[in-house]
Amino acid sequence: MRNVLKGLYHFLPVQLLLLHFRKYQFLLIFWLVVIATFTGHFAAHFGASSLFLAPEYLGQINFLSMFLLGGAMAVFVMGWHITTFIIHGHRIPYMGAANQTFLVYCLNNSVIPFSFFVFYSIFTTHFQLYNEHTTLEQVLLMQLGFYLGVLVITLISFAYFFRMGKDLLKVILSKITNPSRIREIIPYDTLDYDLDILRVDSYLGENLHVCKCSELERYHPRVLNTILRRHHRNAITATIFSFLFLLTIGIFMDEPVLRIPAGASFLMLFAILMGIAGAVKYFLRSWETIGWIFIWVFLSWMIFHRLFDLRSVAYGPNYKQADSVQPVYEYYNLKRVFSPERYNQDKKTEQQRLDNWKANAFAPTGGKPPLIVITVSGGGSRAAYWTFRALQFIDSASGGKLSKNSVLVTGASGGMIGATYWRAIHYSALKDTLKNPYNPAYQANIGKDLLNPIVFSLTSVDLISPFNKISIAGHSYTKDRGYALEQELIRNTNGLLNKSLGDYKADEAMGRIPMVVVNGTIINDGRKLMMCPQPISYLTRAEYSLRDTTDPPIDAVDFCELFARQNPYDLRITSALRMTATFPFILPVVKLPSQPTMNIMDAGLRDNFGTELASRYLYVMRDWIEQNAGNVIFLEIRDTRESELSPAHDEYTLSAMLSDPLFVIQEKWETFQSYYHTYLKDYAPYTLNGNMHFVTLQYVPRELKKTAALNFHLTQKEQEDLYQSINYTQNQVAIDTLLKLLGH
Repeated sequence: MRNVLKGLYHFLPVQLLLLHFRKYQFLLIFWLVVIATFTGHFAAHFGASSLFLAPEYLGQINFLSMFLLGGAMAVFVMGWHITTFIIHGHRIPYMGAANQTFLVYCLNNSVIPFSFFVFYSIFTTHFQLYNEHTTLEQVLLMQLGFYLGVLVITLISFAYFFRMGKDLLKVILSKITNPSRIREIIPYDTLDYDLDILRVDSYLGENLHVCKCSELERYHPRVLNTILRRHHRNAITATIFSFLFLLTIGIFMDEPVLRIPAGASFLMLFAILMGIAGAVKYFLRSWETIGWIFIWVFLSWMIFHRLFDLRSVAYGPNYKQADSVQPVYEYYNLKRVFSPERYNQDKKTEQQRLDNWKANAFAPTGGKPPLIVITVSGGGSRAAYWTFRALQFIDSASGGKLSKNSVLVTGASGGMIGATYWRAIHYSALKDTLKNPYNPAYQANIGKDLLNPIVFSLTSVDLISPFNKISIAGHSYTKDRGYALEQELIRNTNGLLNKSLGDYKADEAMGRIPMVVVNGTIINDGRKLMMCPQPISYLTRAEYSLRDTTDPPIDAVDFCELFARQNPYDLRITSALRMTATFPFILPVVKLPSQPTMNIMDAGLRDNFGTELASRYLYVMRDWIEQNAGNVIFLEIRDTRESELSPAHDEYTLSAMLSDPLFVIQEKWETFQSYYHTYLKDYAPYTLNGNMHFVTLQYVPRELKKTAALNFHLTQKEQEDLYQSINYTQNQVAIDTLLKLLGH
């Protein structure tokens, strides 16, 4: 038994596995992230697991999408083999004597990849059966597609390595892949000569038979090192071609056929990052830490001098203007722009709009028309799907009274995507470009995937965004994952959201459609950015501040007023929606053409429910409302339960005890806002002599501990859960109350 265990211990696959944990553990992080992602332990709130468990290609989860994912998985695995071979090759110089050195290395280095494939198949089969409601036959077919993709790319890769003496970059890379070439620049020390050769008695040969190392021919170490360097050259060439492939498909991002599944592009990016990490280790040796510091400093220098910018732009406004023409974003200029005179002028304009609305709204015989203000919560595709479902259901049940009697729609993030799409459908119905605004196909459209193009762009398009241009409204802009989201949103909604702010201006002013105010958070100072074609300066400050002529607080910005010289009405609706839904890292921060630059992120950072803005609107317009409106209905649509947003938990682990105090604001921010808004609901009715009625519709999952993920992708199971939540008893009671208030 001792001899068996000793032989197993000195078996090359075992020694390589131990080596990965013993040396340069950084590379294992890539495996850890991939595994944690599809198991739901990393980025679960964003639905990242679906990128690997249910990949989409051309909007479908099928054999072809799994084939492409399998091919990308093979690229990732080959990247793992290549990188570790480059780094650890000098520890197994005797492998240079094998007939097919790299093939033998890959076979012996496959403990982790093989284990991954078994683990992945179990998870993806369960996910597709349970969450996507796929039949067993379809699941098996997709598994076949995945492994066929793995096989094809693996065979192509080895066909390349078998011809290692005829590679394209042989002459060039033979010079740059030898660390001795840069000795004069970077002096090596004794640490660089720590060979740490593995003691191995046996290995797995190319014919899958166990072979003895003693059977290998004895070559001079210089010969073996020369052979290994040739493999290094081919390995680096393969990494370069992978990088060029990502760049190429990024250039043609508008071609649906070339948009591979996001999980596939994610895996290819990881393969490239592994290659970069391996190259830094290979070239710099013991100077590696200094090398990473230099890379960080160099990137910081590029960003500081605006040679490289991680931020995005909003499409439509004019960015190509002199600094002197751009608005100054500082308090005293805001005080000048949003003056009391502007406040009162815009207030009168809004009262005129309400007069027009009154002429179009439904009113009971001999009575005043009910007035509805709609607020929607943030929450990615979950909130968008639920918001649209609630609005379409109520509007249909009320015979169209909801759309006719609504004066304002506002909120945050995903909820605004669903609400704006609902308004766009009724706008098209008003223009007779569609007949049935209650067609179930519209609900299906809002549930289509948005995460795939974002991640695809993140891994390919964003790499070349400074050089990838698009022309919109006569101006040139760069493409990035923000652009990818907008284009997918336009495609998903059959072009109904391919509008600008100005397209809705006239019909909003005439009261034919509700006014939509899309919000964002200005992260420079925390102010609210309000995007609306109507003049809304009366919402930029509290009414009491009109009496403060010295330093009144300006807590919000009217986008069209501040950027009056930058073509604000050309702002694409999808850009406004992107700004309100710019969740950190998933989408890039949006910069606006001001001095200094305004940086915009998710509206949920300031008000995730729209309650603040809606309450201020009702307060400012209270006199007109009391004289001209009947029941005032505050309709709140939220994708979380008001009674229990965040279940209580105990600090039972060391990590929880350390992390909870640090991240409590981040994790409970929505909860804090929701509880604070209950105070506003207490006070708001008194501004209208008690004639205000709160109606709340909330998404309640069938299984309370299995709510739909907060992301830009919904599984079939999640869509069904959201769709059926309208039948929740409390929601049906709320709808009955709303219909009675509307006089239905």
